[in-house]
Amino acid sequence: MKKVMFVCRRNSCRSQMAEGFARKLGAGKIEVSSSGLEASRVHPTAIRVMSEVGIDLNNQTSDALSDFQADDYDAVISMCGCGTTLPTEWLTQEVFEDWDLDDPDGQPIATFHHVRDEIKQRVSKLIDSLG
Repeated sequence: MKKVMFVCRRNSCRSQMAEGFARKLGAGKIEVSSSGLEASRVHPTAIRVMSEVGIDLNNQTSDALSDFQADDYDAVISMCGCGTTLPTEWLTQEVFEDWDLDDPDGQPIATFHHVRDEIKQRVSKLIDSLG
């Protein structure tokens, strides 16, 4: 089973939503984690917009990338265009993608909805490609 790491700046919104979708859509197909260049919190609005589509983020935690080992992962997905600032070992895994999605933090809920829906589409494609 392939292991996927979603990474962002603060592991608060985008990477948390991606983890939630990947856990649901990739159940039995992939293992998934998310992290940030720094840890913060799971954003309350991210929790809210994911609950609207039946995904509960309440038990997810915000974790620092430094708490994980790159060699444990097959695919690394940067959510925020921060790929260039990741430690080199995270860029050289079997799959590396930099999705560069808008940061919904501090934006209207419509931005959270838009980013959530884009993440769902990209996570679905990623799961299919890792087949």
